[in-house]
Amino acid sequence: MGMLIDGTWHEKGWETDEEGHFQRSETDFRDWITTDGSSDFAPDSGRYHLYVSYACPWAHRTLITRALKGLEDDVSVSVVHPFMGDDGWSFEDGDGTVPDPIHGADLLREVYTAADSNYTGRVTVPVLWDRQKETIVNNESLEIMRMFDVAFDDLASRDIDLYPEDRREEIDEVIESIYQPINNGVYRAGFSTTQQAYDEAIDELFEALDHWDRVLGERRFLCGDRPTEADICMFTTLFRFDAVYHTHFMCNVRQISDYENLWPYARSIYQLPDVAETCRLDHIKHHYFRSHPSVNPHRIEARGPSLDWSLPQDRT
Repeated sequence: MGMLIDGTWHEKGWETDEEGHFQRSETDFRDWITTDGSSDFAPDSGRYHLYVSYACPWAHRTLITRALKGLEDDVSVSVVHPFMGDDGWSFEDGDGTVPDPIHGADLLREVYTAADSNYTGRVTVPVLWDRQKETIVNNESLEIMRMFDVAFDDLASRDIDLYPEDRREEIDEVIESIYQPINNGVYRAGFSTTQQAYDEAIDELFEALDHWDRVLGERRFLCGDRPTEADICMFTTLFRFDAVYHTHFMCNVRQISDYENLWPYARSIYQLPDVAETCRLDHIKHHYFRSHPSVNPHRIEARGPSLDWSLPQDRT
């Protein structure tokens, strides 16, 4: 893991505070694609290119949204190699890796410096690139999801609204409420450097999971009877949980497959149209177990568990 400082690469590990709490960096490119001309970016088919990792839950959100909306022909994609070494994300050849057709980059950081030669910050996925203006539009996953769902709606080949106007306030509240204890909580546990920081993260994580398991006993999805952006945000963490977070990040109080409602709920998201095609457990396990030597110094990849995501689920 590293970062660019004034356009030059420096090896730099994950940041923690004085008490050992993991600190996540803010994203830097925050422009918006809009339909009303209020920005310099319009939702044109073929104009934008998405850089992702199948392993990364944040990038996975954007892939799922793109698939559910049917935007595969409108937004092209490159996929980095699952292993992230000292040079950061790369386009090294591998099963599922898709090269960069715009810059011919070997490393993802080259895309960042193409947008800003003096860029300072982490080099993360997802990245949404504008071919027309030759720059990064945005590298914040939630905002890219929102643009795909709302701004690209007229281009979408599927009639699905993941951010319906009558539920927007609730959706925003749910996304906010699951971010720190669940989405970021697994990282807060796994990258903690003190027992206190780990214990705090674990307590908040499983308190939140228990809460949402109870909620899902009374409703089909997090915000009602149809899937929304909130469900995508929850799913990408749940999909990785038993295979990686339970072992690698020591989130081992319970597995998601132990939960009465969270487990069939997670399968119901997986079984939505084309979502399964975005899910690559081989990339996920390869990345986490081999890319974090501070957590797993011998880079041994855990074998299990074997879960059947195609099992029937009665969530109607």
